[in-house]
Parts: sequence; structure tokens; C-alpha cells
Amino acid sequence: MASAGKVLIIVHDIPVPFDRRVWREANALRRAGWQVSIICPRGDATANYGRRFNRYDCLNGIHIYRYWAPTNAKGLFGYIVEFAYCWLRTFLLSLRIWWKHGFDVIQACNPPDTYWLLARFYKFFGKKFIFDHHDLCPELYLAKYPGKKPGPIYTLLLWLERMTFRTADVVMTTNESYRQIALTRGGCRSDRVFVVRNGPSSDRLKLMPPEPALKEGRRHLVCYLGTLCNQDGIDYLLRSLKVLVEERGYRDFLCVIIGGGPELESLQALNRRLGLQDYVRFTGRLSDHDVCRYLSSCDVCVDPLPRNSFSDKSTMNKIGEYMAFGKPVVAFELTETRRTAQQAAVYARPNDERDFADQLFALLHDEPRRRRLGRIAQERVKTQLAWDHSIPHLLQAYQTVRQDGRQSPVESVPASLHTAKSA
Repeated sequence: MASAGKVLIIVHDIPVPFDRRVWREANALRRAGWQVSIICPRGDATANYGRRFNRYDCLNGIHIYRYWAPTNAKGLFGYIVEFAYCWLRTFLLSLRIWWKHGFDVIQACNPPDTYWLLARFYKFFGKKFIFDHHDLCPELYLAKYPGKKPGPIYTLLLWLERMTFRTADVVMTTNESYRQIALTRGGCRSDRVFVVRNGPSSDRLKLMPPEPALKEGRRHLVCYLGTLCNQDGIDYLLRSLKVLVEERGYRDFLCVIIGGGPELESLQALNRRLGLQDYVRFTGRLSDHDVCRYLSSCDVCVDPLPRNSFSDKSTMNKIGEYMAFGKPVVAFELTETRRTAQQAAVYARPNDERDFADQLFALLHDEPRRRRLGRIAQERVKTQLAWDHSIPHLLQAYQTVRQDGRQSPVESVPASLHTAKSA
């Protein structure tokens, strides 16, 4: 097969292949005839990922170059040092890859929105730039620090985002809300913005026979899957379970929280303070096999993500993964959560822990409804949400940048108007 082209994918925060979106994109491009190289961090050894990554691997014909990166930066100075260090290491590795393998296109995945400067350097040599928009960094900053008001850092993040949009030849977004941000705040042309959803993939998620032993003798098993960060709402879930136990008087359940992350220890401490040790298990990061065992055996899955300017516009991967197993979901009412799950979920009033507990209690005690929602979930994944449905949009984005990457995706509007849109 003749080569379709050569692409360099840049990832800042998660090692590949653990970054599922990037790994699926890379494999889809490889199968379409692209030569793919990836730059990413090595992670913090075995602490979070269960293995020590090599500096270089060639997996499925994909060249993966990894660098050691500092983790858990704290404070503004710490973040600046981390981003500067990672940017420099990425730049040096990009020179090596350019010399050894070559590339025609750079795909940079955020956060952070800092690799537009690297892309501008390579544009002098005729390279094209695709921005793979994973997160709304300005809104994510406010979600991580809810007590802070928009200030200089927020303004800086808006500027970095705007420069990334303006530099890109093509933008790929994860949902319609992000696409609207690209069109309005980013000033991008509509024919250069493609929605490439994070759909579940059957090569990783496989339905297995239920294992009653995982319930530890309880009637119902509730599962949460995801990285444990302060903006993900696990504290809302724990307080809702406290309501379920003490105010609703229901104790015949077990809630398993699957995943690692920076808030694991603090959430375990909160769980102890709430007296929920008999009802909650923290597994840490599990293998894909064990994740499938739990999701195949549980009765209900939950996403307690609270509503804010970031979460309401973002699509959580876990929702689609729950649905792939035919599991009904309890979540807060969020725009993109509803667009993903539709009738396969039960929605609580945003950030209302008691209503979340009530919705969970009602669903646990309504088996016919759980089965009906589960069937809706699986059908929706099969016909619309599975990763295979996203591949044509990915390849269309790459075909566009190959055919005509010379034009900027940004409309010709005055800089003052861009500034107003970003306010």
C-alpha cells in the first residue's frame, strides 16, 4: 500500500497506548496507510500504569517515543516549569523523528494549548497542523479551582487556546459543544472543524459472564470508572451514598470505584469520615480484563460529575463505556451527557446529592427499567457511538489537510472581534 502520508502525534499528559483516544486514532491512521510517530511522556513508572514504559517502542508499526516528565506539579511556578520542560523535550524529540522517520502533518492533543508554537516552527518547512481538541483548558482551570474567579491565568489560557485555533489547518473536536467553541471563540471555518467522538471500542471492552462473587454477598453492585481528580465529583457520589445508607435506609449494595489518580488518598479519607467502608471499595487502576469483569457484573453505573462550565460541554468517556456493557447510568443533568446517553440514563438535578441518591435508589429497585435502559444503551453504541463510527470523520479531517492545508481555518475577522468572543 502506498503511504498516505506521515504524521507526528504529540501527547502531553498520558502515555500511549494508555491514552485510548490517541491510540485508536493512531491505529486507524496506520490502517489507512499513514506512517505514524508519537511523542508522549513515560508516566511515573508503575505507580499509575502498572508497568514501566520504554523510551522507544514500535507497536503495530507505530513509532512511540517517550520522555521522562515531572508529575503532580503544584502551584503556578510548578506548572510553568513542567510545561516548559515537556515542550522542550517534545521539540527535541520532534527533530529526531523528523530526521529519522519524517512527517508531513503534526497532530497536537491538548491540554495544554502550547504546541501551536512548535507547529508554527514546522510550518516554515511546509508541515501542516491538526489540533485534536480534547479539553476546554480555560473552563478546566475554573473547574479545578472552583473558588477562583477568572483572572490573568484564565485570560492567558484563552489566548493560548485562540492561538492554537488560529495556527491549525484543521481542528478535530470530541463533540458538538466543542465544535461550537471552535467556530465562535476560535473563529474557525466550519469546513475545517470535524467532530471525532470518543466512542467505545470492542477490541478493549468485551462483555463477560456476570460474576456474583464481585458483589460480596450484596443484592446490588454499583460501579464508577475513571481517573480520580478533584473535578470529577467522586465526593458527590460518596455523599450521595451516605444519603442512601442513612436517610433512605438502604444498605444491601456495594459501590466499586475503579481507577487511580491524584485524589485517591483524599477520597479514601473522605470515605472513612463518612463511615462508608462497608459499602465502598477503591480498586485503584485495574487491567482491562478486570474492568470488564466488574462492568459485566454490576447493576448500575454512575457518573457524579457536577455541572460547571467545563463539564456541561464535555463528553466523559465512561458514559459510552458503561453503555457498551448495556448498563443503565445515573448522572447529573449535563448537556453532553444527555446527548451521549439520551434515554439510556437517569438524570438527577445538577449537583443535588440527595436527588442523585433518590434516582439511584429508584433504579436499583426497578429491574425491568434497568433492562430496558440497558438495551437502549447497547443499541445506541452499536448504531451511533462505537469508535468505528468516528473513524470516517478522522480520515476526512486528514484528507482535508492533505488536499488543502494552506488556508487557515480561521475566518478573516478583526482581532478585536476575536477578543470579544473570548471574553
